[in-house]
Amino acid sequence: MSDPVQADTRGPIVIGAGGTGGHFFPAEALAACLIARGHEVVLFTDGRNTRHQDGPFRGRKVHVLAGAGVAGRGLMGKLKGGLTLLRSAFRARRILKDLHPSAVVGFGGYPSIPPLLGARLLPAAIRPPLIIHEGNAVLGQANALLARFATAIATSYPEVARLPENAAVTLTGMPVREGIEALANEGYPGPSSGTPLHLLIWGGSLGASIFSQVMPAALGQLPERLRRRLRVLQQVRKPELEQVRGRYEEAGIQADLHPFITDVPHALAQAHLVIGRAGGSSIAELTMAGRPSLLVPLPIAASDEQGANARALTGRGAAWMLRQPAFTPEAVSQLLNRLLTQPEKLTDAAQAAHRLQHPQAAEKLADLVESLTGPAAPPA
Repeated sequence: MSDPVQADTRGPIVIGAGGTGGHFFPAEALAACLIARGHEVVLFTDGRNTRHQDGPFRGRKVHVLAGAGVAGRGLMGKLKGGLTLLRSAFRARRILKDLHPSAVVGFGGYPSIPPLLGARLLPAAIRPPLIIHEGNAVLGQANALLARFATAIATSYPEVARLPENAAVTLTGMPVREGIEALANEGYPGPSSGTPLHLLIWGGSLGASIFSQVMPAALGQLPERLRRRLRVLQQVRKPELEQVRGRYEEAGIQADLHPFITDVPHALAQAHLVIGRAGGSSIAELTMAGRPSLLVPLPIAASDEQGANARALTGRGAAWMLRQPAFTPEAVSQLLNRLLTQPEKLTDAAQAAHRLQHPQAAEKLADLVESLTGPAAPPA
């Protein structure tokens, strides 16, 4: 990516994204791309997000607004959540009126509602283009609300359920971090006889516990000849670390456990198989790296977005899926025994995953933004 040039003299591009990685990582990738093109960016986020203190948003304007979800709550919870979002939308409107943004881009999740709704509430004469990015194969709850007045919708999948009729839709793919993008053409190091088998087990922001409960028992049921070859890198919640470590030690399995996996590009580059959730960012990273996966969709997702994401891979032979009730040690052990003793299945799935990648998604999304705002002003 080129060095940043002199910032544009027009209004900034506002990016709305919450604190969870699935929404914030692609927002960071777009911000880095826009900054490199000479645009000024401003972040609107929620109180959970501390990630903006590093990366492309560091040292830039950040507005923290109260946010609250409404899906899956009772009537009073929905009312309270709705009022919180509405108050934040009016606060965002006041800020945006002074900022005069050239565009507002949202990445889904309830924290993206206030800046986009606030922009919609501006007078038509000063209302900027509104762009939403959908990272899943089903339009999420927040984006479904915002899509009806979006100027443009960027998608990560060729087919996305629940899109409004006649919406202006562009397939950009899911922006990923620069280190992940660098894996696009690195190839897959298929396992060979007698060599270590690298498993990457990650759980996402909400779902690490089920993997801590199931995976040590599942791997412990494998034949000894396979257990000796395993090299496990797993995301484990901090309170569970010692217990999970002890279970792996009892099974004679080498396991490297962390509450958060910091060097994801290196972890993916080593992995022969990835086991985890099916969030939009995870799927984008798996396909960018061309890695086979066993996917366990988050069961509490309001619209089963993760189930739809997983089917987009399993339907093309790039992954295997187990719903959480079926994700038992016995079922997982049987599947892994089959896959790890037939490495050609892993190689075929890796190649299928690679064919589903969408490289340069951040650049394509930035192109879409600039098609509505114009390019950044050239340096003086």
